[in-house]
Amino acid sequence: MGLPLMPKATAIWLIENTSLTFEQIADFCGLHVLEVESLADGDMDSKMKGFDPIISSQLTLDEIKRCEKDAGLKLQLKSSRYFMEEKPSHLKKYTPKAKRQSKPDAVAWMLKYYPNVDERDVCDLIGTTKAVVKAIRNKTYKNMSTLNPRSPAALGLCSDAELDFVIAKSTRS
Repeated sequence: MGLPLMPKATAIWLIENTSLTFEQIADFCGLHVLEVESLADGDMDSKMKGFDPIISSQLTLDEIKRCEKDAGLKLQLKSSRYFMEEKPSHLKKYTPKAKRQSKPDAVAWMLKYYPNVDERDVCDLIGTTKAVVKAIRNKTYKNMSTLNPRSPAALGLCSDAELDFVIAKSTRS
């Protein structure tokens, strides 16, 4: 379970507007119970305003009422596509300038150890062009003599899981 946005401000709002126990609020906001008690007493962050988790779609009123009835229940963060969504896989990932120079090395490694991998898969995995892949495959790449085949996962151009997926995909074909 994730934490709400602005946990301390959310805790202040829950203290002021609900009859939840300090333990429930601490558990939901990822704070220590003593920290929640301190917020309730006004000892800590006395100038901070509360942040309404209902307006921000992190909690529902029904969830708060359910937990107010039974002190043993825990508040559940409302799953929202804004909080839980991962980045779309079709978007290109940014590669830092320092790693861009090692892309041809990764292509050379892929072609050396897995020559049956499709060019398009190599391009998608490493983030290079088909022209570079073809040039390295045909040994017409301009810096062919300086290439040092290294794993794209070791270079940080992809994850091990992505590399394993592409390799498994090529062996199935």
